[in-house]
Formats: sequence, structure tokens, C-alpha cells
Amino acid sequence: MTCNQISQRIDYMLTKSIRILVLTCSTRPNALAPIIGDWFTRAASTQATTVGAELVPVSLADLDLPFLDEVEHPAAGIYRGQHARDWSALVDSVDGIVFVVPEYNHGMPAVLKNALDYLGREWAWKPAGFVSYGHTSAGTRSVQHARPVLSALRLVPTGATVAIRIDDAVVDGCITQDARRDGLAARLLEEVVRLGHALRPMREPLRDTARAGPVPGSHVRRLTSADAADVLVLQRCCWLDEAFANATLDIPALHEGLGEVASWLDQWTAFGLWRDGTLLGMVRARRDGGAWHIGRLAVAPHMRGTGTGRWLLAFVENEADPACDRAELETGAGSTANIRLYTREGFQRSSDRDTRDVVHFVKPLRTPAQASA
Repeated sequence: MTCNQISQRIDYMLTKSIRILVLTCSTRPNALAPIIGDWFTRAASTQATTVGAELVPVSLADLDLPFLDEVEHPAAGIYRGQHARDWSALVDSVDGIVFVVPEYNHGMPAVLKNALDYLGREWAWKPAGFVSYGHTSAGTRSVQHARPVLSALRLVPTGATVAIRIDDAVVDGCITQDARRDGLAARLLEEVVRLGHALRPMREPLRDTARAGPVPGSHVRRLTSADAADVLVLQRCCWLDEAFANATLDIPALHEGLGEVASWLDQWTAFGLWRDGTLLGMVRARRDGGAWHIGRLAVAPHMRGTGTGRWLLAFVENEADPACDRAELETGAGSTANIRLYTREGFQRSSDRDTRDVVHFVKPLRTPAQASA
């Protein structure tokens, strides 16, 4: 079995897509904002495909947010109104924002300031680009008005912007064709996407209640189907060694597609160890009768020998369902490093369940009486 043969069986490694909100920031009837927003989405669509971005066009006019009416301070993240909860969920689901904003009296529209003020952590560490429009200043004074507000919310404005002078660009209610302007839209999106990727490590701990990991600067949290791309890459990388050690490619972790990984992430209790937006290790478990069945323990190759696998194993044991009195796991018969690890950590061979290719281990977690208490 050669490395080339294994590589032929493995698809290209998927990267996590990035979602960019294209927010049209005017609610005035007959405003140009929808036209400008539609133009940007079309002009940037090719670049979006190139960089793997999903554009999410939304208009504040459609959201119909009332003036801030939440009882709790936005920093608390406690929303009583459905409109606030929906707005929070939308902003939380994206990785960056392009604001399509007019200039009203040398400033940004009140509806944009109101929409910004509704939320707190949802904005943090996301890139913010601007497509402005107006007459004399092409909306640039609106952008300058908005920048300090965005910075206070920990949004990160881009250097690239698109400024459209209405008299030069709009004829009969339509944006005129202009290759240079289309190029500026593509450049803006590219910068938003690059910043979105770069800032992802800053956003990661904010999305969940994370706990400190064993590696300085790392944290562990529950994995969800949204993490499927990172999990897919890690497990395909790690189970190459298992394929060599056991002289077989018949290993589920090498063949699962993105959809299959997303499916089991929703069914198992899975934990990931992260640092700077990179998945360093993972493990999953679920209750099977009185057993806490552990699997998919994986550590990135460059982290091996640091005790990360041992730490993750102990962590997931500690997370066992209270009804379980034992932990169970299995590994390939040729996976000598795994067998040594499990033996050192108190697992015992369950030889009566072994096959020629797979060995099984069991470890008491608590007495049956304790588990049923």
C-alpha cells in the first residue's frame, strides 16, 4: 500500500465557507439602496464564487426593526422580542458585513444606527465593508460617521470601500455598466473575506462557553454540524496513520463525506480542542446502555507527544452520562500507539469482543449503584 494509493482514495480537503451579509441600510420608500445593493451582489458574485463566499442580501426595510425596545442592555445578549432574536440570529450566523449605506445630512441613516445598537457580541471581530452612495461626497461622510460606532462594537472596517456618486452612476433608476466600478466591488468583497478568515480565531471563543484546554491559548468546546469541514479535514489527516498501521483503507473516517460528518456531529456528544481557529484535536462519545462509548479520538500530527490525546480522553470520560458505569472504546489491532495509550490510561482489553482487525477496551467509571443513583 503506497501513499499515492491512499491519496487517490481521499477527496480534496474542504475548507469552511464564509458568509457575508450584504445589508441595505435605508427604509425610505423609493430609495436607491435596493438598486445599489442588487448591483453589488451581482458585481461581486464571480469573486464570491472564487473565494468561496456566500452572499446574504438583507434589507433593513424588510426587517422592520422598531426603535430599540429591549429591556436588557444589548451587551447582556438577552432579547425578549422576536424581532430582536431574529436579528441577533442573523448577524450571529455571518462572518462579515458589507453595509450599503446612503448619506443623510452628512451622516448615516438613523435606521442603521438603531440596527447596530440592538446587538453586542454578535458584531464583534467581524469585518465591515462599505458601499456608500450620495451626491457631492458619494456617501463618504456617512461612512466616516459610522466608523467610530463600528469600532466601538469591535467590528473591523476594511480599507477598501466603494463610493458611488449618484449623478455619475445612476440613469433612469439603474446602475450604469462600469467595469472599473465592478472591479472595486470585487476588491471590496475579497478584502472582507480575507479579514473574515483572519479574524475567525478572535470570534471563536465568543460563540460558545469555552473551557481552557491543555495547550496555552487553546480552548475546548462542543462541536456541532457547523464544524463539519474542520472535523473532516482533521480525521482524514489523522486516520492515514491508522490506514498504514492496519494495512487497510476500510476505515469510515477516511470515506465519510461532509454531510455524513455533519450528521454524526448532531448525534454524538463531540468536543473539539481549538487554538487560533484551528482544530487541534477532537473526541466523541455517546451513551449505549450503561456504557459511555468513546470514539474518534484524534490529535493533529504536529501536536502529538504533547499529552493532548491523553487530556482529551480524560476530558470526555469526565463528561460521561451519569447513567453510565463504564467507558468503552475500540481501535485497530495494528494501532500499537493507541493500544499503549489506552492501557496506560486504565483501560483493559475486552478480549471476548476482539476480532482479527479490531480490539476492544473497557474502563470502569463508577459502580452500577452510583450510576443508577
